Amino acid sequence: MRRKDREVTDYHEIMAIVERCDVCKLAMVDHDFPYIVPMNFGYSTDDGLLTLYFHGANEGKKINILKENPKVCFEMDCGHQMIIGETDCSYSMDYESVIGNGMVEFITSIDDKKFALAHIIKKYSKKAGFFFDEKLLDRITIFKIVSRDFVGKRHSS
Repeated sequence: MRRKDREVTDYHEIMAIVERCDVCKLAMVDHDFPYIVPMNFGYSTDDGLLTLYFHGANEGKKINILKENPKVCFEMDCGHQMIIGETDCSYSMDYESVIGNGMVEFITSIDDKKFALAHIIKKYSKKAGFFFDEKLLDRITIFKIVSRDFVGKRHSS
């Protein structure tokens, strides 16, 4: 990282940023060009690992790319606020972000799908205790990224 003064290295601080972010962007490799998709997500943590959970349709461009090449980069950011400078060239922006890499793993077991979906819904609803119709779980694809390779960044005035 070029700006070491903005790097967030504390694991718990990074997880607090993840909690504040609403959208995670997934960058994939689609032959000659990158492909990026903003997604809702859930997450869990364990011993320095960050596991991100996502769901979507069973088919489409994103799923096709991920099945061909499961290597991804992810990015999430929040806390945006403009910093007004004395001159036009001295404006800046407050923000927090997390960027990392990982491999997509498709989740196929019903219990693991329920676990992942519960984390996604809990992230946005803050409630616990979910019921999922197992017949509907076949209609969606759920995948996860387990990452040990991520970094936080923060700029605050």
